[in-house]
Amino acid sequence: MAPRFCGLGTPCSLCLRAAKWLPVLFIVIVVVWSYYAYVLQLNLFTITNIIEKCFYLIIYHFLLVMFLWAYWQTIFTDIGTVPKQFRLPPSELDRYEAGETDEARRCVLEGFTQKQNLPIYNRTVMGEIRYCERCVQIKPDRCHHCSVCGVCVLKLDHHCPWVNNCVSFTNYKFFVLFLGYALLYCLFIAATTLQYFILFWKSPSSSSSSSSSSSFSSSQNQLTVDGKFHILFVFFVSIMFAISLVSLFGYHVFLVLKNRSTLESFRAPIFRLNHAWVQDKDGFSLGACNNFIEVFGEDRRKWFLPLATSLGDGVTYPQRCIDEDQDGLLGPRHRWADDDDNEMAYTGYNNHHAQSLEEVVVQSNHTNPV
Repeated sequence: MAPRFCGLGTPCSLCLRAAKWLPVLFIVIVVVWSYYAYVLQLNLFTITNIIEKCFYLIIYHFLLVMFLWAYWQTIFTDIGTVPKQFRLPPSELDRYEAGETDEARRCVLEGFTQKQNLPIYNRTVMGEIRYCERCVQIKPDRCHHCSVCGVCVLKLDHHCPWVNNCVSFTNYKFFVLFLGYALLYCLFIAATTLQYFILFWKSPSSSSSSSSSSSFSSSQNQLTVDGKFHILFVFFVSIMFAISLVSLFGYHVFLVLKNRSTLESFRAPIFRLNHAWVQDKDGFSLGACNNFIEVFGEDRRKWFLPLATSLGDGVTYPQRCIDEDQDGLLGPRHRWADDDDNEMAYTGYNNHHAQSLEEVVVQSNHTNPV
């Protein structure tokens, strides 16, 4: 029995949970400051052209709203929970823990999987069923245990401290949109402040006769040193964030088109092919177009909106190739969701899209619902 620390446990856990929000708080502070620097110091106090000012403000606020919307959805969308059918009941758990050998415990898991007709296709390197000792449950395909959240997460990509949440099946689309809109937000700020950065950087005493420099000088005389600092600094900050975001966003676009998670790109999932267990990074890849639709949905109007449109239930996924022996062992698969769990009520594949995905599956006589 674990010892109780009544005096230290609660305060320490609260401090730890509060500390996890520090990266999110940092992002919020940077966004609030960038709003002050760009909207007030640049557009209201520096730019004198009304048309230019209105154009900048409209585009800026559109990108800001989309960026914050996607960021909010990424943070506060609940992670996908494993259906209760995958959890070992007390009787099976006792048998599993009483097993004296690995083979005995393996037989318990195999028997429970067949009895529950669980759609398990990914295995360990040794061909064993993936089982989580902490959660006392069998892991569905593409599911992994998050040590930070302390639970098994459906299609876990990674745990991101900048959103204080797991990036997984339920919010992966939001995370990709968050990176994309954050990149556009930074690039737009950098592009529109570049000319003022150059003019501020140059000596204001240069006697240039151009109309643009004369109009700028009139506004510059009214601008304080503190205002110039904010405009110069927001340019540097936007460039630095854009450089870091472009590689991260590009990498996740690549993962979407390949239908991989970050974990699967480093440790490929294991499938049964030709009566042997082999690693295959492209085991879930159905082609770039179908892979994109699996994450962003079929409705093109909602592709770039932070709305839940991902296809599937997070438990079963169409695969590029499935071994007939294993498919016959588990029988036909079906959509898994707890009746009393509304979090699993994400939109599934409709019949039209399921038929289009079946054409990609190698085994023509196998129906692969999701």
